[in-house]
Amino acid sequence: MPGTTSDVGELEDELLGTSPADADALRRERLLLPRQRVALGTAERTPAWQRNYVQQIVAVDAVAAAFAAFVGFFARFNGQPADLTTTPGRAVMACAVLLPVIWVMAMGAFRTYEPRFLGVGSEEFHRVFSAGLAVVALLGTTSWALDLDIARGYVVVAFPIAILLTLVGRYATRKRLHERRARGEAGQTVVAVGHRAAVASMARQLHRASYHGMRIVGACVPGGKGTPEQDAELTALGIEVIGSLDEVRHATASVDADVVAVTACPELDGPALRRLGWELEATRADLVVAPALTEVIGPRVAIRPVCGLPLLHVERPELTGMRRFAKTTVDRTSAAIALLLLSPVLAGLALLIKLDSRGPVFFRQERIGKDGKPFTMYKFRSMVTDAEKLLIDLRDATDGNGVLFKMKVDPRITRVGRVMRRYSVDELPQLINVLLGNMSLVGPRPPLQREVDTYGLDMRRRLLVKPGLTGLWQINGRSDLDWDESVRLDVRYVENWSFTFDFMILWKTAGAVFKGRGAY
Repeated sequence: MPGTTSDVGELEDELLGTSPADADALRRERLLLPRQRVALGTAERTPAWQRNYVQQIVAVDAVAAAFAAFVGFFARFNGQPADLTTTPGRAVMACAVLLPVIWVMAMGAFRTYEPRFLGVGSEEFHRVFSAGLAVVALLGTTSWALDLDIARGYVVVAFPIAILLTLVGRYATRKRLHERRARGEAGQTVVAVGHRAAVASMARQLHRASYHGMRIVGACVPGGKGTPEQDAELTALGIEVIGSLDEVRHATASVDADVVAVTACPELDGPALRRLGWELEATRADLVVAPALTEVIGPRVAIRPVCGLPLLHVERPELTGMRRFAKTTVDRTSAAIALLLLSPVLAGLALLIKLDSRGPVFFRQERIGKDGKPFTMYKFRSMVTDAEKLLIDLRDATDGNGVLFKMKVDPRITRVGRVMRRYSVDELPQLINVLLGNMSLVGPRPPLQREVDTYGLDMRRRLLVKPGLTGLWQINGRSDLDWDESVRLDVRYVENWSFTFDFMILWKTAGAVFKGRGAY
């Protein structure tokens, strides 16, 4: 059937008052089969920058595999020509020649070239690693089945190099993409759908994470465009209301949006969302839905179909158990090794502090740790000894977030202290706290008692884990963050902790410290 009865009824309503040519065009579009609508919409669905980015990724993968094949071949035969008269020699030669093709095909089979996995998140890297292991398993199985006797030395050398170079190449390509997005390029235009407050909240989060490349160009809200007072919050964010909840499709087409993002909205229930998806099939826009549940990501969330219902299953946060014990063990071991390796640097900094100004080398302050228990936190002293007394006269000049006092040009900071704060080396003595078990390498920011006294229920989630030497606050702006954003990041960490998450934060901390953004 070309269309349902309801399709025909809606079509007749829309045909009233249109010209014959417009009526024919509308009739053809509305009576297309769903598959035809998809084909029409996907003709130009992928933006040019996205196609170019995928092509770059494919080239990176092929080059990585080709280089790994060359190194493995060289290592196997010690730089000598391969003996092609033997089966092992021919097998290794064939593997070296075909590896780039097999590698790219494996990456495609594991869907590592799908745009939704590229540019952000760790899923791309997980799939690359899985694809690499699959190629090794396939090669081993084929070698055993056909009795090819491919040298283990070739496999041991070539494939780890291929995986490593692929990951590094993709990471470098991603960083270039993020740089383009910071300049306003290579992004996706978004039409946000939902209530005004939810759309405004989404816009602020997308603005904070500009590397995602999503920019809201219009909003569809209940009732459509309202009074200047009603739309004031959206207007302040540079978002124009371009339609109501019944006009999403037309609004999307009018701005040629790449994505339609639906926030939690009671008016858009299951059937309404399904109909919206059907309507958007005739456009190039993808439909994404932001659930009411926020700040819960990664392995804690899974879609479980039950009786045709896509139920969102949320696992409990992992706050105790063996993995937490393992985290503590890794933290203390790493802190001990780091203190040992950095001891000459720490001694040198201590000497510079003593030569620069009078006073102790270390600054000790009581902070609140796990379960609200106080502990003494250690830092290198970066201020004059009477800094707390001078604070009384400087409170009105704060550049902080409304709760914490911060000044971009604080007269209490010493010359050596300014350099240490710029690169966060004044916090290295906190490794002692990690070794003692008061802190972790990664976690929420260690709060003061006066901060804890202002905590509500949400904020107290921060106290369920040990505070960290670094964390999401460290890699997202530090002192430039407002109070609400700092709390949001800390709660997000508590809710989604994993070893992978910790490794990602530690990796990004190096870049954040080097750039020095928000450090004052």
